[in-house]
Amino acid sequence: MPGWAQTLVGVGGGLLLCWSVLMVVLWTHRPDAMRARELLRLLPDVLRLVRRLAADGTLPRGVRVRLWLLLAYLVVPIDLVPDFVPVLGHADDAIVAALVLRSVVRRAGASAVERHWPGTADGLAALRRASRLPV
Repeated sequence: MPGWAQTLVGVGGGLLLCWSVLMVVLWTHRPDAMRARELLRLLPDVLRLVRRLAADGTLPRGVRVRLWLLLAYLVVPIDLVPDFVPVLGHADDAIVAALVLRSVVRRAGASAVERHWPGTADGLAALRRASRLPV
């Protein structure tokens, strides 16, 4: 087998391995049916929250970069998990958003989310429950 073919097979295998690890992580962090419904209902408020947090210059740069990458992921029609995959196909956006928000809260604090939340107090409580954010 020529060297370029071995490289191509190695890169393809590495990408397949990374995608498999991602699927396992998403499966272990998948929301139950109640949390998924709550997150989907809150999607417009969550998008505004992410945009506001990403534009906040007082937050650390790494947090803002994560939020901009999340916005790009949510806007691009290509998903990491295709929609025909049962359970995870439609929930991957909600799962990725929840994981990024938990990361932001760990780094920037829950007060940043409270300060920028555009919805109601009940909506924020639902987001906290669905994303397992601290109260």
